[in-house]
Order: sequence, then structure tokens, then C-alpha cells
Amino acid sequence: MARRPTPPGTPETTGVGHVVDLVRSTIPPLHPAGLPFVAVPLAVAVAAGKRRWLRRAGLVTAAACAGFFRHPNRVPPNRAGVVVAPADGEIALVDTAAPPAELGLGDQPLPRVSIFLSVLDVHVQRTPVSGVVREVRHQSGQFKSADLPEASSVNERNSMVLETAKGATVVVVQIAGLLARRIVCDAQVGDVLTIGDTYGLIRFGSRVDTYFPVGTELLVQPGQRTIGGETVLAQLT
Repeated sequence: MARRPTPPGTPETTGVGHVVDLVRSTIPPLHPAGLPFVAVPLAVAVAAGKRRWLRRAGLVTAAACAGFFRHPNRVPPNRAGVVVAPADGEIALVDTAAPPAELGLGDQPLPRVSIFLSVLDVHVQRTPVSGVVREVRHQSGQFKSADLPEASSVNERNSMVLETAKGATVVVVQIAGLLARRIVCDAQVGDVLTIGDTYGLIRFGSRVDTYFPVGTELLVQPGQRTIGGETVLAQLT
């Protein structure tokens, strides 16, 4: 027999259920890529027995990894033509530069915004615009500090080219840093992504560059903090 909905104001909705909803809204979920990093130290903590130092170390490590791989919900703006930040972090550069050479898009300088992610920032990457994935290209390289300007051209990176419904091309590049040794990109050529969708992440401390069409007006400044999937970087014409 089907269960009847619980009327508002009953103990179930105002007690345990409310606490569960509060916890869910306060503690962000974990990105699937972080599950092994949390599960292993938790297993160590469980198996530690009477060795308190080992149990504490396992719990602290699990908590730190859960914080790093957190995947909070974000609500992108619904204005047409906006480009949102693909990552949380601090804007390191607002300039013009040629897109990664391996994409074959030419050497004409394009408007660019670079976001530096510290180890304390959310490290998932989000789609800056709605569109079709036209290219995904990984390029091996160095692991210099991601806040250096030359990191865009010499560090290991993964580039994704998006084409919007109006034909605008936006390029977003995940760049490994001094500590980041693993770039995850779940997007594939032909995928249709929606603005704000999570498509990848970088482990531990990194940078994300976004390239815009010529003539795009950028709306941010160096030093500004960004919220991935929500902060507007530019308005496409």
C-alpha cells in the first residue's frame, strides 16, 4: 500500500527530516574521483584498533580529502550570452594570448582570463557556456607553479573547445600546477554541455584559462575571487 505524504508540521518533517535536509544543504557532496582518497584513510582508521594516533591520522586525512574533493551545487545565471567562471579561485590574469598551439586555432591573441586555484579551493571545473564540444586535447608538459604566467604554455594541460548555439568559440584549459599531477576531463567530442555543468577536475592546486572570441568585453579584474559556474567573466556579443 502506498505511503501517504507526511503532513507539514509533523515530527518527521520538523525533526530528523529537517536535520537531514540541513546537513545536505550545508555539507557539499563528494566528487566521485575523490572516493578512493577518502575511503582508504577511513579504512586505515577503522583498522587502527587501539593505535589512537593512527586512527586520528586516518580520520584527519579522510576529512582533508573530502574537503578537497567537495562538489557543491551551483546555480548559473540565466542571462543569454554570459560566460561563467569554469572554476573557483582567484583571477591571476586578464589579458590577451594565443590559444594552445595544439588546438590549431591560429596564433591570433584572444581575450583570456586565468583563474588560479589553491589547495583550499573547490577543484571541480564547470562548463563556462552552453555548447557542443568540438575538441578535447591533452598536452604533456612541465609542472611549474600554476600562478606563473608561463604556466599556460609550458605546463601539462587539457584543452576543450566549445561552440555555442550562435557559433561563438570558447576555449577552456585545465592546467596542472606544482602539486597537481592529474587532470580529469569527462567531456568528449560531440557532447552537448550546459552552462555550469561539471566536466572535470584537477588534483591539487592548479589553474584554468578561458579564451574568448575577439572583441569580447571582459567583466572581471585580477585579484577578484570567482565562484565556478556562477561568477560572470564576460558577455558574448
